[in-house]
Amino acid sequence: MSTHDPHSELALHDDGGTPERFSDPGVHEHAHRQADIDPKVTKRVERQVLLLFTLSILGTIGFIWAYFALPPGETPESMRTSNIALGLGLAVCLLGIGIGGNHYIKVLMSNKEHVEERHPQRSDDATREIAVEMLKEGAEDAGVTRRGAIVGAGLTALALFPLALVVPIIGNVGEDWNVKKFKHTMWRKGTRLAYDPTGRPIKASDLTIGSVAHVQPADLDEAEHPLDEKAKAVVLAIRLDPRDIVSEQGEGWSYDGIVAYSKICTHVGCPVALYEQQTHHLLCPCHQSTFDVADSAKVVFGPAKRPLPQLPITVDDEGYLIAQSDFHEPVGPSFWERLT
Repeated sequence: MSTHDPHSELALHDDGGTPERFSDPGVHEHAHRQADIDPKVTKRVERQVLLLFTLSILGTIGFIWAYFALPPGETPESMRTSNIALGLGLAVCLLGIGIGGNHYIKVLMSNKEHVEERHPQRSDDATREIAVEMLKEGAEDAGVTRRGAIVGAGLTALALFPLALVVPIIGNVGEDWNVKKFKHTMWRKGTRLAYDPTGRPIKASDLTIGSVAHVQPADLDEAEHPLDEKAKAVVLAIRLDPRDIVSEQGEGWSYDGIVAYSKICTHVGCPVALYEQQTHHLLCPCHQSTFDVADSAKVVFGPAKRPLPQLPITVDDEGYLIAQSDFHEPVGPSFWERLT
C-alpha cells in the first residue's frame, strides 16, 4: 500500500497515474492596484465614475425632453430626428450606468481575497458577530461610506433610468394609437387602383390568372400625401381562378377572382411580395411569414400573428378596379399598443 505525505504537492497512485489528492495551494500574494496605493489615481478614478453617472442622469433627462419636444410627426425627416434624439438619450443613459458601475467595481471596490472554511449552515453567535464586522470592514474598505457623491450619483442614475421606459408608456395612455397611426390610409370609396410606381389605373382585364400587380391609389398628389402615407397604402392585387378562393375577409370584397391585400407584413412591416402561384401563398422575405391569399390571407407559416388586411374592391363603369372603402382594420405590424 502506498504512503504519501498529505502536505506534499500531490500524491500519486502506485502506478504513477491519477493524483490521489491535491494540497491546498493557499492564497497567492495579493497584487495591489494602482488605485490602492496612489491617492491621486484614486481621486482621478472617482471623478471619472462621478462623471459617467452624471452623464447617465443627463441622458435620461435628454430622453424625456426629446420625447416631448421632438415628436415623430408625419414626415420622414421628423421621424428620423425624433428617433436619433431618443436613441442618443437612451444610449448615454445606459452606457453611463454600465461603464460607470463597471469602472467603480473593478478599480475602487475592494478586491482582496478572503478564505472562509466550510462550516455548518448556522454559525455560532461569535462567528456571526465576526461576519458582521467583516461586512462593515468590507464596506469601509470599498469606500462606500467615504464616496457619498459617487454613491449618490449612481443611485440617482439608476432611479431615473426607468423613466426612459415609463414616460413613453404613460404618453400613450388614453390615446387611440390604432386610429392615429395605421387604421386609416389613403384608400377611399371609388379610388382607382393604379400600378406602382407609374400611377397608371388598372383595368380588371389587365390582370390574367396568376398575375400580380403592385398597387397604389391612383392620382396621387405627392405634395398633399407624403411618402409615409403612400407607404401605408401599398397593396398587392392578385388574380386567382374564382373557384380557388376559399374565403374572403368580407363578402364580395374580390372581383372575378381578383383580390387585393396590404403589402405590409403583419409581423414587423416588411414588404410582402413573393407570390407562389400553385399554392397561392405570399411570402415575406424578411422572416418567412407565409399567407394564403386564397383563404383570407391567413398565416400558414412564420412569426406573423394576423392575416394581411384585405382591401375591398370592385370595378367602375369603365372597367377600372376601384376600392369599395378603406381597409376595415389597421395595416402594418402588431405592436403591444394595438388592440388587434
